[in-house]
Amino acid sequence: MARYRGPVNRLSRREGVNLMLKSGRRNDDKFRERLEQPPGQHGAKRQKLSDYGVQLREKQKMKRIYGLLERQFRVFFQRASRKRGATGEILTQMLESRLDNVIYRLLFSGTRPEARQMVSHGLIYVNGRPVNIPSYLVKPGDKISPRNKEKNIKRIKESLEKNQDIPIPEWLTLDKNKLEAKVERLPLKADAGLPVEESLIVELYSK
Repeated sequence: MARYRGPVNRLSRREGVNLMLKSGRRNDDKFRERLEQPPGQHGAKRQKLSDYGVQLREKQKMKRIYGLLERQFRVFFQRASRKRGATGEILTQMLESRLDNVIYRLLFSGTRPEARQMVSHGLIYVNGRPVNIPSYLVKPGDKISPRNKEKNIKRIKESLEKNQDIPIPEWLTLDKNKLEAKVERLPLKADAGLPVEESLIVELYSK
């Protein structure tokens, strides 16, 4: 499947926010300073955007945060729009519930791309069974654990140690000794803490 393989810091600078695309960037103050300057030569400056441009940038931010292509993102939006409730909040809930994102939120990995790789390689179990589909949506009550492989366990413990100052979201619980996690409830918009205004994405797709 096609994936963006260029410099990921460029994507964050394009959007002007830290998209958490690179390990070690979660609390990087020095990197935040660079976000004010967009990518490009000769001191590129941000241009004033039209209403459509603002909506487009919000969609691009959310796509890039979760590492989705346009077609994948549209599928999630269509699913969200068919459910009762605020489409933007439901969209966020669905994207947060993706297994690759859950692995990232549990701090088993430093980035979502790394989490996606772990899932694709069959290194993650859900309710005792291997799941290799990154877009798998977890449900309340699901139990998540890593494959009991020495190299895999070591990798996860190193990630937990490196990111020990970052809290686990309230909708997830993790036993760090057993490396067993549980989905306590579905995530809310506030749990995601995204630098994105979902209502603008809804407006964009409603045209």
